[in-house]
Amino acid sequence: MQYDYRISRRIRILLTVAVLTGSALLGGPASRLEVLRSDGLIRVQIAGEGSAALTSPPEGLWSIATEWEQGWPSDWHHAAPEQVIRAGEWTILTGRIILDSGEWLLRDSCRQKGALVECIRRFEWKGSKRLEAATLSVRFQTPGIGPRIVLPGILYHGNPSGRKSGRTPVYSGSPGDLAAFEEHRFPMPFASFETAIGNEWAGVALHSLPSPVPYGNREDQWWSMGVRSREDVTELMLLSGACAANGQRSVVKATQRGFLPYDEAYLNVEPGAVIEKRFYLQAYPVDREGQGFQAAVDQSIKLFGPFSSEGLPKFPEIISAKFRYASTRWYEQGTVAGFRKYYDRPKLVLGWCGQAAALGYALQLLSDPDQDPVSRSMVQKSLDFLSEAEFYEEGFHTWYDLEDGVWQQPSENPETLSQGQAMQNVANAIRVGRTHGFQTAKWEDFLMRASEFHAARILRSDWQPLSTNEAFFIAPLSQAWELLGVQRFREAALKAGEVYASRHLSMREPYWGGTLDASCEDKEGAWAALEGFLALYGLTGERKYLDWAGHAADVALTYLVVWDIDLPPGRLRNHDFKTRGWTAVSVQNQHIDVYGVLIAPSLYRLGELSGRSELKEVALMMFRSCGQLLDPFGSQGEQPQQTNYAQRGDYTGVEGLRGGYVEDWTVFWITAHFLNAAAQFKEQGVSVGQGYRMELLD
Repeated sequence: MQYDYRISRRIRILLTVAVLTGSALLGGPASRLEVLRSDGLIRVQIAGEGSAALTSPPEGLWSIATEWEQGWPSDWHHAAPEQVIRAGEWTILTGRIILDSGEWLLRDSCRQKGALVECIRRFEWKGSKRLEAATLSVRFQTPGIGPRIVLPGILYHGNPSGRKSGRTPVYSGSPGDLAAFEEHRFPMPFASFETAIGNEWAGVALHSLPSPVPYGNREDQWWSMGVRSREDVTELMLLSGACAANGQRSVVKATQRGFLPYDEAYLNVEPGAVIEKRFYLQAYPVDREGQGFQAAVDQSIKLFGPFSSEGLPKFPEIISAKFRYASTRWYEQGTVAGFRKYYDRPKLVLGWCGQAAALGYALQLLSDPDQDPVSRSMVQKSLDFLSEAEFYEEGFHTWYDLEDGVWQQPSENPETLSQGQAMQNVANAIRVGRTHGFQTAKWEDFLMRASEFHAARILRSDWQPLSTNEAFFIAPLSQAWELLGVQRFREAALKAGEVYASRHLSMREPYWGGTLDASCEDKEGAWAALEGFLALYGLTGERKYLDWAGHAADVALTYLVVWDIDLPPGRLRNHDFKTRGWTAVSVQNQHIDVYGVLIAPSLYRLGELSGRSELKEVALMMFRSCGQLLDPFGSQGEQPQQTNYAQRGDYTGVEGLRGGYVEDWTVFWITAHFLNAAAQFKEQGVSVGQGYRMELLD
């Protein structure tokens, strides 16, 4: 039966028959589809609880451009629905755009999908000849403007920290500001906006099922997704290829330092062509400033369901390979011992990329000390030596030159975050080493000295950390208090936690600065806060720290690839590479990497503590997925190129970047983090296999 709503005037028609709240598949506060008619015009609105809403533009539900001028679609044509039909659970809106050369038949089919409204937009070209330079779109608007946009892996409330470098996408939200990026660039494919309406906060999101676009003028052309600020509304949008950023049209973020041209991303549509696009709309209330993206994260995980580990490497396969490769980095000469950062340079490096101390903890838990004396010797000798790291006015040196026999820093950068990570590695080693019969006195002396240095610094009244990087001290200082019993270590950890919560929970300053090769918003900064807030919850049992950890975790999760990106011919496609479970690096370095393996145990723990069972499933999948691309030696490269981005090799143009793989940058973290994470999982009761042995190769 069909229902024609054109007979009604100034009436709001609620088309949602049942609100599927609490759905096991897509739960949460439900958005609802509303069809509005006023002054003869039918409009569509997606409404949530409170003041949240997304509405079709006043010029019409559908918009198609038929020209391309100065790097952007032009000559736009618009249409509003002419008819509304009900077919089972579907609400179907139809219309048309008439051009001199033919007619577009248009149809939106929408239904309730748990907390989301699912839509399938259909474009059918009935012209007698090919329509060139066309651009199709999906556009919905919400009241308010400003920078409080999250485009996962790309933009976080304007990227205020990354703006200083001039190397990242930025967005001010001023009228006319525009940002649109290829869908394969999105780890979580959504665009969300948070706004204040009166005394209330509200959020809206556009989710997409990413796909290449047919009839693309460019090779490997995909839909793009983004946001545009108009006079008093923010528009979330999908376009059939057009990209823009930082005041430039027809560009993409393709290199570590900036952007490359990406012009003429239009369609050449053949007669009779049918093009469809599936997307999802969400509107919802927000409790506090800075939380507007979290509902979208929750729905993205539930929508894509990145839980399956079928076909992925298993824990024993991965861990055995990492043991094998770790043995190739071992160095021992006299009392000097440790795992080298590079395969071709004589450096031992604590923290970040080197992770020389990480295996002092991991090998204790993953190997049997009675059956694997080599691992036991490596643990004792490496930590004994690394505990001799020399201190200077910025803390302790994190680099040791094996040729010159000196502790040093390669630059003026004190690598503060590396010091925090190294302290956590040593604290973990002490905690388990005391029960495994290791001689931990030298390790404890080092942790005491490092903790005294950094606790004193943090407790000073003028302590103002530059970025989130010093959140890496929260967890080791918490452990140091438990292991060594010094009260000021606890006080410093609590102070650091409060400082970072005050700076980051509002997202006016998104988590940033957790890497050493970029000063911008990144997942490492979010993970530092997550690990720190979890440590404070364990220290105090106070619920607020668990809530803070949930916020940091959701930011970290926005960098998690929740879908398997279709890849062009190349190294990644050769291996049937699955992108789900890998993580985008930062808003500057937009390849993916295996850093998620270190985040995964924290997500698993948060899932247990907060009752979010899906986090536990995601965490286990992340570890196993990141075990892809292992070569026979157990080595992996750091930089799979899932999008139009590269920071090594030839990148004079966009073509040929996507699908590439840089395997020669094999710093030790790629091995150490797997074993470190596997040990953490084992402590949490996850079965990771047994019988691992370290065997030194001839």
